[in-house]
Amino acid sequence: MSDRDKIIVALDVESCDKALKLVESLDGYANFFKIGLGLIGRGGLELASTLKKRGLHVFLDLKLFDISNTIKNAVSGLCEAKFDFLTVQGDPQVVKAAVEGRGKSNTKILAVTFLTSLDRKDLDQNLIIPGEVQTLACSRAEKAILAGADGVIASPKELSIIRENSLCMTKIIVTPGIRPTNSAIDDQKRVATPYEALKMGASYLVIGRPICQANDPLAAYEEIKTQISNN
Repeated sequence: MSDRDKIIVALDVESCDKALKLVESLDGYANFFKIGLGLIGRGGLELASTLKKRGLHVFLDLKLFDISNTIKNAVSGLCEAKFDFLTVQGDPQVVKAAVEGRGKSNTKILAVTFLTSLDRKDLDQNLIIPGEVQTLACSRAEKAILAGADGVIASPKELSIIRENSLCMTKIIVTPGIRPTNSAIDDQKRVATPYEALKMGASYLVIGRPICQANDPLAAYEEIKTQISNN
């Protein structure tokens, strides 16, 4: 896998026009893009299909969560477009329904453990779940894999412990919360540099604002590849 295949550029912009412009500015360099909920109501699914038709890889980050029948039907429809990755919440019943809905499609079902914008304090305030975040994330990852997930979404802080789990050793781990050297952390709380995340076991890195909000997105993208290659 080349360095560019490891980097998923998150199209975290305000419109599909801006997203497409960003994709075109990285033409010939980046080949994997993430489209999330922020663009879905603005034509994001159509954009995702456009990118697939151009031969690019697409990660549809919807973090689906609903009753099993709804998840199954939703995933079945989405998989007709042959997106590469699709996220669902890590609850076993959701993962199982998504895998059933996928059928024979090659779309990889990835389970979300905990958002990278959360830490133990947030869990104390919003969820009555005891335990360290790393341990909880590993438990959710294990249960999701047992339910049939192809991999998980996990922050850099949980990478090592998840990768050490025998069920997760060969599975896909996509890692958001990536901040290149000297980049602002923004609203993320569990972060790492690209090199650190890959060293700890990430399969793919999701990088959005450090590229999208750069004055020169291509230069920012190339600098990230350099940071990966030079370590």
